[in-house]
Amino acid sequence: MMALGELEFYKVFLIYVYLGRNKIEDVGELREEYIRSLHPLSMNDFESEIWHRFGCKFVAESDRRKNLDWGDSSKARVYHCCLEIADGSVVTTFKGPYLETSRNKLQKVVGDDNILVVKFSEIPGQRNIGNDASAYYSVYHKVAEDGISLGLRRYRYLIHKDGGKEGKRKEGTEKFSSGVKCYFLRTESGRNRDDAYILSNKTIDEARKLFMHVHTVPTLAKYLARFTLVLSKAVTLLDANDLSKVNVIIIEDIPCKDRNGNIVLSHGEPLIHTDGTGLISEDIANKCPTSVVKGNFSMTLDLQPLLLQIRMFYNGLAVKGTLLVDRRLLPGTIKIRQSMIKTASDPNLRDGQSFNSLEIVGTSKYPKRAFTSRFLIALLHYGGVPADYFLELVRKALKDVDKACHKASDCLEVAYNHANMDDSMSARMILSGIQPEDDAYLQYQLAFMTREEREGIKLGRIPIEESYYLMGTSDPTGTLKPNEVCVIHENGQISGEVLVYTNPGLHFGDIHVLTATPIPNLEKDIVGFSKYVIIFPISGPRSLADEMANSDFDGDMYFVSRNPQLLEHFRPSEAWVPRNPPKKVKQKNPRDCDGPQLESLLFEEFLKSRFVPSYAIGTSADYWMAYMDQLLAGQVQEDKSEMEIKNKTLDLVDIYYESLDAPKTGIKVDVPDELRLNKYPHYMEKGDDRSYHSTSVLGQIYDEAKALSEQSKDIPPINISPLACFSEVAVGVTKERKDLWKRLYDEYRGESTALYDKKYSKEERDTGFTKLYQKYRRMLYDAAEFDDSLRNYNEVFGEACAIYQIVYEYAQSQNKVTLCGFAWKVAGRALCHLHAIKRGGETMLCSHSVLRDAFKKNR
Repeated sequence: MMALGELEFYKVFLIYVYLGRNKIEDVGELREEYIRSLHPLSMNDFESEIWHRFGCKFVAESDRRKNLDWGDSSKARVYHCCLEIADGSVVTTFKGPYLETSRNKLQKVVGDDNILVVKFSEIPGQRNIGNDASAYYSVYHKVAEDGISLGLRRYRYLIHKDGGKEGKRKEGTEKFSSGVKCYFLRTESGRNRDDAYILSNKTIDEARKLFMHVHTVPTLAKYLARFTLVLSKAVTLLDANDLSKVNVIIIEDIPCKDRNGNIVLSHGEPLIHTDGTGLISEDIANKCPTSVVKGNFSMTLDLQPLLLQIRMFYNGLAVKGTLLVDRRLLPGTIKIRQSMIKTASDPNLRDGQSFNSLEIVGTSKYPKRAFTSRFLIALLHYGGVPADYFLELVRKALKDVDKACHKASDCLEVAYNHANMDDSMSARMILSGIQPEDDAYLQYQLAFMTREEREGIKLGRIPIEESYYLMGTSDPTGTLKPNEVCVIHENGQISGEVLVYTNPGLHFGDIHVLTATPIPNLEKDIVGFSKYVIIFPISGPRSLADEMANSDFDGDMYFVSRNPQLLEHFRPSEAWVPRNPPKKVKQKNPRDCDGPQLESLLFEEFLKSRFVPSYAIGTSADYWMAYMDQLLAGQVQEDKSEMEIKNKTLDLVDIYYESLDAPKTGIKVDVPDELRLNKYPHYMEKGDDRSYHSTSVLGQIYDEAKALSEQSKDIPPINISPLACFSEVAVGVTKERKDLWKRLYDEYRGESTALYDKKYSKEERDTGFTKLYQKYRRMLYDAAEFDDSLRNYNEVFGEACAIYQIVYEYAQSQNKVTLCGFAWKVAGRALCHLHAIKRGGETMLCSHSVLRDAFKKNR
């Protein structure tokens, strides 16, 4: 064991991964002299040696961690541990590490290798009934008490988080499948290499308090919900040193008032207009990347963001919400409101150590193409928008999809409508003179775009004109009236009526018709000239955001539409008001528990989340959809009145919203038997024995889109034939250039193969590929993109053509057109520029946004 302590951690971890279910002392090859002989090996040589020596005998080839970029510290490494029951005892195996492109606060502070993501398997034959997880606690309690040993290290339970729908993906085997992620933190170590550790000699409870004073919250449910803020993927804008120079000011929220100026209360609590939003000085905001989405950033040509979605850890405070740029603030100032503070600071710990930072989770940005959803269509149709209009949208969308196979202008329209899929590369290819019939990759991209759109239409995801999603905040001027909003879009502030909604609204009154009203001198004096945000008033008896699906301003996105058909026909309903007062349940206060008792209670809560989860969110949404279908189709059963059905939908709305808040409130939510159904509309795809054929607008949309999707389900075979202009001798492809990029392309293929591991979600995989392409573009251009490159154009063209030839030759050998993508994602802009030159004729300078708006429909 002491020999293991002399190895780097990732070598130790890989040994345990390749041991599978075996113990290290039971594997004869792992004697101390052999382990010491591994010390000088490079990581690639080390992996190859232990794989062939014993790993190939104990674990599947799919679990081999080959061709990882071990030296790239920019990538996060996630270490997995799997616990399962065999012969009445807990068996531990390790998997990974898996690469991710962004880190959370926890990883940044303690380091990737000090965190284990632990997966707990089902107990064979165990039936989960009610809310009782005692059977699992009886089996797994020793894991909570003793922790998990890994070599000379020990890890203990820290926190868990429900990943929701995105987290519920396959883990390679059903027994580990769960959306709940459990995190263990390293607390002890006997390795000499581990002496310098930021949490040395700290208990888990003490470690948590270094991130936030989470013990100050009043309930166990809030304790768990608040501490998961350390797991948000984010970009660090200000580290502890930078944040110490900032003037952080806590300000009060702006309360809602009635006509007489009295503060409006709801169940004894004041209603507020500013829930979750604060202010930031322009100098700090200008340090932020122009586009951040879920902790991944890219430097685009967009203006600096106007609104930042943040997590801030500050002297024990945990802060969540958004910060609006305000030029009136003195430089180096951040104002946070009370509603943004999720954990208070303990005065007794105020002078202690704290892991302070300002983290950016997301930013306001240019909105992607807007689509409807089934929920939105149902509410709009109920509010008066004719079914024929939605069916017209469907037919138009399907017709637009089919245009991909016709003339260049039609192809360009399709390419721009789906520009977010490939960063407008298909559009650039067409504009450079490349015809779809001439290039295999362009043919494939257009065919893929059309197939994806057909599938989306079937599910009610229909592109809609003059609509977009914008991040919301409150009025910094106080000038907007109760039914007014300020919308800043592409060309500045807009005027006139707008329809506003936020997902996942289910109530008839969740869609509002408001008046978009410009605020004089807003850009010049306050927010600057950035764009893409909706600003809500701070006047009136209730926050407009709260009226829409109980939303707030901590990063929620709002559907904003100027669509004339929607505005003409839609008639809003009364805003949502909970039909029943909030439930109150007695919960334990974390301060009333000693250390071991608190850890035991927290671990029990994890076991409940993992093994006896609530399905109230999905169940209530499904029942709501089925009841709404009856209202929309006029197919109310004979023994029920329309009002009775409507009341059931309203009951389900309350249950649904209550379920969304359940992790914070600690309330157990169930759907009562009287609201349950055993038949669903066919478009919900619950199976023939549980379905009826719906004639509602949603049923008609599904039927029309499905009929066409079945005809075009598969993309036809495409012949891969390289373009002559990139293959001729005159393009300057030397042997040296080709050898260089052949080596780099082989390296890329190894990296990309790792990203297809089953552990990654689609979102993580897409982000990983984005980072890879950025890496190889920088190698080609010595800059982020072709337009920024200072390299000699002929050299760039020569290397771009070398990439094209290598990639297309390999794609031909594999008869796989998708492999052509690397050439265009890395060298695409240079290739388009070269093709336009070789094609000849006059070219002209044109703004990309002008072209986009000229050809892009439904904007």
